Amino acid sequence: MAVHAHPDDEATGTGGVLARYASEGIRTVLVTCTDGRCGDGPGGVKPGEPGHEPAAVADARRLELEESCRLLQVSDLELLDYADSGMVGWSTNDAPGSFWTTPVAEAAARLSGLMLHYRPDVVVTYDENGFYGHPDHIQAHRVTMAAVAESGIRAKVYWTTAPRSGLEEMFRIFREFEPELAEAAAEGQGDELPDDFGLPDDQISTWVDTAPFARQKYEALAAHASQTENIAFLRMGLERFSQLMSTETFVRVQDHTDSPLPEDDLFAGLR
Repeated sequence: MAVHAHPDDEATGTGGVLARYASEGIRTVLVTCTDGRCGDGPGGVKPGEPGHEPAAVADARRLELEESCRLLQVSDLELLDYADSGMVGWSTNDAPGSFWTTPVAEAAARLSGLMLHYRPDVVVTYDENGFYGHPDHIQAHRVTMAAVAESGIRAKVYWTTAPRSGLEEMFRIFREFEPELAEAAAEGQGDELPDDFGLPDDQISTWVDTAPFARQKYEALAAHASQTENIAFLRMGLERFSQLMSTETFVRVQDHTDSPLPEDDLFAGLR
């Protein structure tokens, strides 16, 4: 079970493992917490700009999400359907019904119910900072960890991450293909990666080879064509994308198998 904040997060962070484990006959469950209404509208218009209709954006992104799941062969898609909270500091953070304002216990009870239904052996979500500080990613982390505890499921739990060595190469390529996006992602810190982006290689517990599924991941990301932040990944082309995105990395935070680290399989010790 992968718990993500928005439509398209499943493709960027876990598209490879979802496709890989589906190909092995493992049931894959995606839980998407928000409706993505704060994403780009037609032509890349942003929330608050003329032509941005949140409900229409949410509808469009749901269709994109369903297509992404088809491409990744996700077995089951579950939508919590909270309102997208937007980026840090946006007025939508505190809007009634936003995921960010939803009590953790309330959302965790719903997710716990899904965990008890599906009984996942592995649960994947974000770290405490939501990888890069997005309110909905942080909330997804809090809700997931609370739901794991509430449900009492005996699962391996992982947080998504990225090796800083790989991120440095990715930002170099971003600067080549989409310099404005690279600068925005780096939050104006020039050529330096933000301190909270990724981890040193020796702090990553799990390195999963997803190279055979790079095309599926690329196509799943392309299914979210309405979102301009995906352009840089797509514009670099499949070959370079495959080179950069052929391994997905995680930090193991809960385990009952005692399988040795580092590991190359989320299901190590379970089969």
